[in-house]
Amino acid sequence: MNVAADKAYDVVIAGGGMIGTSLALALSPLGLRVAMVEAVERKASSQPSFDDRSTALSRSTQRMFEAMGLWPDIVAASTPIRRIHVSDKGRFGFSHIDAEEQNVEALGYVVINRILGGVLHTALDKAGSIDILCPARISKISLAPEHATAIVDHADGRTDTLRCRLLVAADGANSSVRNMMGITAIQSRYRQHAVIGNLLPEKPPNNIAYERFTDCGPLALLPVADNRAAFVWTVSETDASTVLELDDDAFIAKLQAAFGHRLGEFSKVGTRAAYPLMLSKAVRLTATRSVLVGNAAHGLHPVAAQGFNLGMRDVAALCDCIADNHASGTVESAIGDMGDSALLERYATWRKSDQKKLVQFTDGLVRMFGSTNTPIRMLRNIGMLGFDLLPGVRSEFARHTMGLAGRLPRLSRGVPLI
Repeated sequence: MNVAADKAYDVVIAGGGMIGTSLALALSPLGLRVAMVEAVERKASSQPSFDDRSTALSRSTQRMFEAMGLWPDIVAASTPIRRIHVSDKGRFGFSHIDAEEQNVEALGYVVINRILGGVLHTALDKAGSIDILCPARISKISLAPEHATAIVDHADGRTDTLRCRLLVAADGANSSVRNMMGITAIQSRYRQHAVIGNLLPEKPPNNIAYERFTDCGPLALLPVADNRAAFVWTVSETDASTVLELDDDAFIAKLQAAFGHRLGEFSKVGTRAAYPLMLSKAVRLTATRSVLVGNAAHGLHPVAAQGFNLGMRDVAALCDCIADNHASGTVESAIGDMGDSALLERYATWRKSDQKKLVQFTDGLVRMFGSTNTPIRMLRNIGMLGFDLLPGVRSEFARHTMGLAGRLPRLSRGVPLI
C-alpha cells in the first residue's frame, strides 16, 4: 500500500468497487493526486462488487473503457449482445431490439464482475498516481469552503487524516459517506429479491439477451461464455429463501417454468445467490467540496440492466467537469479547482435529467408489468406490439438502453480526457 506522507490530495474517493475504481482510473491521465479508500481487502472473495454476478455493459460504457485503454482486456472475456428479446409470460405481446438495425456490432457486452474486477485491479497496480487505502474506511468527514477532510480508520488500528479539494462518495446505495455529507436518500423497497447465477441451456443463446416479465417479477437471461446463460430472476422477498434452498433439479424446473423453452431444457446450474431490491434516490448530488456517483446517488431495480451503466455516465460527466477545470489552471495554479461550487453545480445539472429518466424508466417497468389490473395488462401488450412494429420508436429506445441519448461526456463518446 502506497500512501503519500503529507496526506494531501486533489481527489479522495470513498469506495473501491467497480464505480470507484473506474473513476480513479479515468482521472489518472490528468496527473492528479488521487486516493481511494476501500473497506474490503483487495482481490478478496468477499468483495461484493467483484463477485460472480454478470454485468451488461452498455455501448457508452464500452466506449469509456476504450478511451481508458482497458477495452481489449475486457472484451476478450466478454460476450456481445446482438439482440434483445422482451416478452410477457402468458401474453401475446413481445418486442425486440437488433444490433444490425441500430448499425452497431453489438448492443452491449456481458462480463463476469470478477473478471472485470481483475482488469481494473491490474490497471490500478500500474497507475502510479493513485494511492489505495485498503482495508480502511472513512469514519468522519469535515467539509469546508477551502477543502474537505476525511478521517480514515485502517483495519490494523492506524488512523490517517486526508485533506482534498474534492471528496467523492462511491460507496454504494447505503453510503455512509453520503450520510456524513448531510445528504439524505429516499429509499423504497420493492419487496423483491434478485436470485442470480448461471446455467447451461440446451440451445446456445447465440448472443441474445432475454427479458421476460412474469407474475412474480422480471427474469433476465444473458449470454455468457461457453454457451452458458447468466440469470437475474426477480422473486418476492417471501419466496427468496425457499428458491435458494431448492436442490438443483427443483430450482431448474421452477426457473424453466418461469422462462419457457425458447432455449430448450436447462441444466447444470451454478452457485446461486440473492440480494434484496430497492429504489434509492439521493435528494441532491453535491455538498460543499463533495459529490455523489453511482449507487450512492441512485440505486435502481436490475430490470433492463441500467444501474452500473448509469453510474459510469456519472463518472464520465464528473471527469469531464474536472478535466475542463484542470485545463483552466493559471500560471500560479497549474491545476484548476476541481471541488469548487461552480464545477459541482455543472455536474449536478448535467446528471439530473439522465438519472431521472432512468429511475422513472426502470421503476415504471417494474410497476407496470407487476400490475394485475386487466386494462393495464391489455394496454402493455398492445404497446409492446406497437413498439415492435415501429422502427423509429425502437431506435430511440435502443439509444437510451445503449447510453447514447442526450449530451454525452467525452469518455462516453470514446474520447480520452486529454
